[in-house]
Amino acid sequence: MESQIVRTVLREEIKGRILERIIDGTYAPGDRIVESAIAKEFGTSQAPVREALRDLEGMHLIESQPHKGARVREITPERLGQVYPVRACLEELAGREAATRITDDVLLALADEVEGMRIAAVERDPRAQMRHDTRFHEIIVEVAGNEVLLDQWHSLRVETGTLISVIRAEWDLHMIAEMHRPILNALRQRDPALASSEMRAHIEFFGGLVMRSAQPV
Repeated sequence: MESQIVRTVLREEIKGRILERIIDGTYAPGDRIVESAIAKEFGTSQAPVREALRDLEGMHLIESQPHKGARVREITPERLGQVYPVRACLEELAGREAATRITDDVLLALADEVEGMRIAAVERDPRAQMRHDTRFHEIIVEVAGNEVLLDQWHSLRVETGTLISVIRAEWDLHMIAEMHRPILNALRQRDPALASSEMRAHIEFFGGLVMRSAQPV
């Protein structure tokens, strides 16, 4: 039983690490994920790595092909077009629920993430900005206190996290950072209606921006 628990914990740790790398662009869409290399990194057999990849395939983030191994699934413009309306609904709900549960400590954490986005914009580092952006939204969804909402959001945020591959030089990173301030201000007011509408407007605007950038030039 103990060995099974250790293996399960290791599988979750490996899965989490691969997720982080997909989100921050270390593993780009189409990149191969080599089981033996991951197993060597963690000092384990390939079994928990294979299980972690199977979990990620179930989340539609990894695709496996016979004799070719596992690769990060390509996120098409069509798929993004389907993801963003759903994410807008989820975050609208998250904003409404979080506004009634928000604490001063959480508000400080959100402000730190906005500042991280601002610094990333100054340094022209879209990957760092995406990490702070993702965490900003994740905090709000966590505070909403709905486990089903959080699970669904996690599955979608990884797909939208891979949009680092479509970010282009003409994106105004300063503008993107500042787009989060109306959400933060609404949460500071503890106003559920305002927070939900700001969250939805934010995701819809950003989704449109991503879709335009994802189109062939």
